[in-house]
Amino acid sequence: MNMRAPQLDFEPADDLAVLCKAGGDPLRLNVLRALANDSFGVLELAQIFAIGQSGISHHLKVLAQAGLVATRREGNAIFYRRALPHGALHAALLQDVDARALPAEVQVRISAVHGQRAQASRMFFDKATDKLRAQQDLIAGLPQYRDSVLALLDALRFETGASALEVGPGDGGFLPELARRFARVTALDNSTAMLELARERCRQDHLDNVELRLADALGADDIEAADCVVVNMVLHHFAAPAEALKQLARRVKHGGSLLITELCSHDQGWARDACGDLWLGFEQEDLAHWAEAAGLALGESLYIGLRNGFQIQVRHFARPDAKQAPSGIDRNPQ
Repeated sequence: MNMRAPQLDFEPADDLAVLCKAGGDPLRLNVLRALANDSFGVLELAQIFAIGQSGISHHLKVLAQAGLVATRREGNAIFYRRALPHGALHAALLQDVDARALPAEVQVRISAVHGQRAQASRMFFDKATDKLRAQQDLIAGLPQYRDSVLALLDALRFETGASALEVGPGDGGFLPELARRFARVTALDNSTAMLELARERCRQDHLDNVELRLADALGADDIEAADCVVVNMVLHHFAAPAEALKQLARRVKHGGSLLITELCSHDQGWARDACGDLWLGFEQEDLAHWAEAAGLALGESLYIGLRNGFQIQVRHFARPDAKQAPSGIDRNPQ
C-alpha cells in the first residue's frame, strides 16, 4: 500500500529564503551599499551602475520584495532607500555590506549624480534672487518659523563671546537675530547672488560682527567651527542630505549645537519647480538617524503646523561634551 508523504510546511522560512535570494547578487549588494545614507531614483541608479533602466528596475523589484528597500515618492519621481532591518539576518547583511567599499567607478558616478543635483540647485538660486521671498512664502517663509527658532536658540543660553555660523542665509533675514545674540557670526553661501542680498541686509542693519563668505559649507577646509550652527530651510537643497548633515556636524564645536529648520515630508511636487527644492521635506526619524550617525545627540524638537498643509520641524542636535544635556522633549505647538 502506497502511503503519500505529508506535505511539509516551509512557510515560516519563506521570508528568509526571499532575503537570501535578494542578497545573492553582487550588483544588488552594491545597490544596498550605495543606499546606506542616500536615496536615488531609478534613472540615477541606472547611471550609477551603468545598466539599463529595465535591468535596474528588476533588481530593485527583487530588493523590494525582500523588504530590503523602501520607496518614497518625490513629485512624479520615485526614490529608493534602504529599509530598516526587520530581523537578525537582515541586520547582519547590512552590517556586512557597509563594511565593504563600493567599486571606485561606482563612487565616481555617485559623485557625478550629486554634482548634477548641486548644479541644478545653484542655477535655480542664481536666477531667483528677485523673487526669492515670494517663492519661499509659498511654502514657509521666515516669519512663520522665526519665533520658534529663537525660542529654542535662547533656551540654550550660549555664553558671552560665543560664535555662530549660518549656512545658506538667503537674503540674510535671520542674520540680525544672530548678530544680537553672538559675538561673532559667519554666514556661508555658494551662490554669489544670494550672498549679495545678505550683504545688503548687513549694510542696512549695520551688522558689524557678521562675516559673509562665498564658500561651500561642506567642502571648505578653512572654516572655523562655531558654538552654534544654524541651517534654516537649506537641507532640502543639498544633493546628499545625510552626508551634508555629517559635514555640518564637523562645523560645530564640542559642546555646541546644530539647529536645523526643515519641512516635514510632504507630497507637493510643485515645490521643486517653484522653489528649487531637491527633496520634498524629510521624515523626522530620518533626521534623527542621520544626526546620530554624524555623532550628534538629539535635543529638543518643535513642530509647527501651517495652514497650507506643510509642517515645519525645528530640531536641536548637540555635539558631545555639551555643558547642558539636551532635553529630548518633543512639543507640538498649535
